[in-house]
Amino acid sequence: MSDVLELVEARLRTALGEPDARAAVTFLGTDRIEVLRFVDGDVLRYATLGMSAQPMADPTAVVADPLRGPRAELLLSVRAGRAETDKVLRPLAVLAASPQVEGVIVASGASLDVGEPLWPGAPFTSALVGASGGLVEDLELDEPMDPVRFLPLLPMTPNEAAWKRVHGAEALQARWLERGTDLRDPLRAGVPLD
Repeated sequence: MSDVLELVEARLRTALGEPDARAAVTFLGTDRIEVLRFVDGDVLRYATLGMSAQPMADPTAVVADPLRGPRAELLLSVRAGRAETDKVLRPLAVLAASPQVEGVIVASGASLDVGEPLWPGAPFTSALVGASGGLVEDLELDEPMDPVRFLPLLPMTPNEAAWKRVHGAEALQARWLERGTDLRDPLRAGVPLD
């Protein structure tokens, strides 16, 4: 388990540089989740570390396979200096712990909701899980383990989240693209959905 996390941290450092801050959160009955912060010019990148220590298990399975199953870490990119985004550490750790706590499998296209603003004054309480392979390449592990996928989180307003439930993730992403939405703006308004 620790070997996987060492490889994950090495991959994050290779892709994003040295973290300038890190924090750890432990929830009762779960493994420790760390959140690393990386600075890239005027963009802050937050990455979870710990979610991939164990594979995500099918909630209907009688026994969880200790080796096989999807593994992931979460990435969030926001513009620096516009909001208190460092307060996102606990909500990010909550989302990263959700496979252990709630038995969910986090994958591209899913919605993750914390039920409160992601940071003070944020118009977002949830995020759309984007596709892996962009900012940080997937990390191949020894057989029979699945690779670790680095999944970007795209914050959604409550209206966007409701619209996504009806129309789907691809439709929401297309709408953001059509409107030139800056998904890194921590205070952005919701995209028009009419």
